[in-house]
Amino acid sequence: MKVYYNIEDYKVSNTFLTIGSFDGLHLGHQQLITRLVDKAKLENAQSTVLTFWPHPRMVLSPNVEDLKLLNTIEERIELFRQTGIDNLIVFPFDKKFSKFSASEFIETILINQLNIKGLIIGYDHQFGHNRQGEVNCIAQAAAKHNFYLEQIEAFSEKNINISSTKIRNALLDGNILLAKNYLNYNYMFSGKVVHGQKLGRNIGFPTANIEVSETYKLIPAKGVYAVEVHFNNALYYGMMNIGTRPTLETQWKRLSLEVNIFDFSETIYDHNIKIVLLDKIRNEQKFANIEALKQQLATDKTNAITLIDNYRKDV
Repeated sequence: MKVYYNIEDYKVSNTFLTIGSFDGLHLGHQQLITRLVDKAKLENAQSTVLTFWPHPRMVLSPNVEDLKLLNTIEERIELFRQTGIDNLIVFPFDKKFSKFSASEFIETILINQLNIKGLIIGYDHQFGHNRQGEVNCIAQAAAKHNFYLEQIEAFSEKNINISSTKIRNALLDGNILLAKNYLNYNYMFSGKVVHGQKLGRNIGFPTANIEVSETYKLIPAKGVYAVEVHFNNALYYGMMNIGTRPTLETQWKRLSLEVNIFDFSETIYDHNIKIVLLDKIRNEQKFANIEALKQQLATDKTNAITLIDNYRKDV
């Protein structure tokens, strides 16, 4: 897969395209991409995805604190690499571009710049200023410029149409397995290991404190999770707490991400690690004292190991 950050560098003469933000690249998106790849091969064309970064809401509503995305752009690119597409165009979304009408976008980008031969779109696809570019508008352009147009149906799981919003809600509810069913992969995030107060090691459960630099990246509900830990090209397992440490820190308000990595003793401050969520073990809770917390953590580790063993059998 070739990645283009400047659309002017794209010189492919026979392109079948799809367009979108593709946050999460979930099963619905994957169905669309599969159809694009298959159709492009039938037509001896290149399969190309045009995605936007920054996310349009980052540009149009930059001060909105509730914007939470499933992927960083780096994660999205890696997910696209697994789909079999030939090309990915990361198009810079800015305020000037946001004012493009649907017809301007089609003429300037799709026809004059990309010279597309085919366009595959989702069931609810719209683009252009005020989202004027709905399917009838696109169909008129396809007839005028003689390119193939196909709109695929919504992908549903147990009669529920899958969407990025539904996945965000599942994660915010701590329903990791539902999110995984919709995504078709385990939810993940990455961050730098930073110094904490080293309280975990004092009670026998040392933790790596993780700082996620992308403030827009969605962090799931508070609680304890069984996780994979990817560090230095090696795979480990562990349990992670997402929360405010109510037993240890009565004044602690900031959300902390702490992972106890099993069978691991390296010092990894200032290194980046990736956390892959396997399942939720329990909600965050406050215990009467440190001893009660230690007992619960021992139980959590036992439960985490059971979940991890079951997960590894199924992989």
